[in-house]
Amino acid sequence: MEVLNRFRSAVEQKKIINDIKTQRVDIVIGTHRLLQKDVEFKELGLVIIDEEQRFGVAHKEKLKKMRTLVDVLTLSATPIPRTLHLSLVGIRDLSIINTPPEDRQAIKTYVLEFDEEVIKEAIEKEIVRRGQVFFVHDRVRSIYSISQMLARLVPQARIEVVHGQMKPLEIEKAMGKFIRQECDVLVCTTIVGSGLDIPTANTIVINRADRFGLAQLYQIRGRVGRSNQEAYAYLLLPKGAMLSREAIKRLHVIKEFSEPGSGFRIAYNDMEIRGGGNMLGISQSGHVSAVGYELYTELMERTIREIKGEKIADEDALPEIQLGISAFIPEEYVQNVNQRLVLYKRISLADNAEEINRIGDELKDCYGPLPQNVENLLAVIHIRNLLKPVKGKKMGYDGKYLYIYFRKTSPLDPAKILALYRKKTRELRFTPDYKLYVPAPGLTGPEILNQALLLLEAVTK
Repeated sequence: MEVLNRFRSAVEQKKIINDIKTQRVDIVIGTHRLLQKDVEFKELGLVIIDEEQRFGVAHKEKLKKMRTLVDVLTLSATPIPRTLHLSLVGIRDLSIINTPPEDRQAIKTYVLEFDEEVIKEAIEKEIVRRGQVFFVHDRVRSIYSISQMLARLVPQARIEVVHGQMKPLEIEKAMGKFIRQECDVLVCTTIVGSGLDIPTANTIVINRADRFGLAQLYQIRGRVGRSNQEAYAYLLLPKGAMLSREAIKRLHVIKEFSEPGSGFRIAYNDMEIRGGGNMLGISQSGHVSAVGYELYTELMERTIREIKGEKIADEDALPEIQLGISAFIPEEYVQNVNQRLVLYKRISLADNAEEINRIGDELKDCYGPLPQNVENLLAVIHIRNLLKPVKGKKMGYDGKYLYIYFRKTSPLDPAKILALYRKKTRELRFTPDYKLYVPAPGLTGPEILNQALLLLEAVTK
């Protein structure tokens, strides 16, 4: 077993890399250093990625490409949106540990404007109970100014500074002091965001919390509250700052979910805020733009079931309607885009005439008389619902014929087709591949819908 990271000397690194290549090392624990080109595995069988949110898609794919048949286990308190989405749609297996360690308490979280008095009080309160404080300031350029400010506010506090641009020995020395309780306040960057377990540190102050991601805030806040002591987190914002909508959502979520074991719920909220990312690309977040999220998820689930060899019932698919008429909710009728989307969803889910009529009545009450396009939309949904019981796959109009394509499993009574043939015209055709064509030349607008409904009533009732 070996450890490979930047703290190992060049000679040590060279020897470890050679041992990995010749399989003299069975287990290697390392940082991103393992992903560099000079590291080769003879027979890689298992990859365990801890703190998975710190790795990009390209990093993880590179590990998997080292060997075709490699098992990958990723661990994270707050999985990135793409990983969570892959699990929710069934591409990856998901296990959740909801039970926190015994005696852990919720971290009291406060979102406040930057105030020296609040900072002073928080640090003094922690020192009085013989605890320690993290002060996270993610700007190396001004981190020493923050350290000086804290020394001025709390003269009795012993303060150390840690950031990623320091030499390894300096970092080790400062962290050693903090762990041995020779230091009261550690002013640091996000370098402390994971891997630290210091039970005596139970207050954390995060400066410019609006600049951090949701998962990042959760990870940093998790540096405190690792014992049975009550812990506090202060998320500081600039005075009078105009925050983006996403930043406000992030801060609201991190404040709301303060119980131990809330990581999965925070990750789910993070996915809703940032989007589920690109399954086939490298984007780890971002919303679906070409189709709606629910349709996208439905398509992915269906494809995954097909790949797994599970039987897909074609009958579950909704009939396709192509009557060549405009059927939509005009922007000038319902001006709010979110309300239009809600209405589209309600109309799409309406599965009987009563529900469709109820929606039509509500629209009249709220927005006035129905435009022709909206009436067309409601009629199209009604036609779709009539097609479902007879397992109609598609209905359309090509300017000459109204046509219906039925599935082979359709319960349609052939006698009704024969009766329609005698009643209508000799030009009616019903082909061996279950396609019905009824002549109806020159129809326009509402006439198409009326004739389509009459045809469906004739073959279904």
